[in-house]
Amino acid sequence: MVSSSVSNKRYTYIHESESKSTREAIDIHHVIINGGRATGYARRRGIGFFLVLLASSIYFFLGKDNPARNLSWGCLLSGFFVMLQSRKLVKKEYVIIMPTFAIQLETQYLSGKTVSRFIPIGKILKPVLVECVTPITCYWSLSLFLRGEEQLTLVFKELRPPLKMLVPISKALCAAIGTDHQSETIAEEEHDVSS
Repeated sequence: MVSSSVSNKRYTYIHESESKSTREAIDIHHVIINGGRATGYARRRGIGFFLVLLASSIYFFLGKDNPARNLSWGCLLSGFFVMLQSRKLVKKEYVIIMPTFAIQLETQYLSGKTVSRFIPIGKILKPVLVECVTPITCYWSLSLFLRGEEQLTLVFKELRPPLKMLVPISKALCAAIGTDHQSETIAEEEHDVSS
């Protein structure tokens, strides 16, 4: 098993390859949220549980006409929303590339839930790195052009890893579907220089 990793403040990227031959190797690319953020999410969930417990106890121990009883509803609802939001928090996402067969995209949430998507290799036309610009932020995304689909399919639905973590995954996807990642980049650079 060949393994390499890259890490920054928010994410850790781990690449594992299970075979000696690159054409038939099963590649696994993990993007994991670093421990500080994950434990912060767990703390938020605990705070949400505490708010719900506190609000329900205040509600039952106070009389009908007490204004603090009405305030407890606010605590109850905010704690409930914090707990709901914590179910959607991502622990890690990974891409399993099985050349000549398919790729599997998986998202693991802190709640323990795992969502998997399976895409046959024959359906993938090309992986594309896209720069996404919003009024607030700018980030890179890895998307797939799929046969018979009008919209791009995001490889990482929840996380926004940096470009240095997306490039090796893009190259591995290009190698798996048989397109040359390097020649396309060079051709685009030559076209930009000649214009």
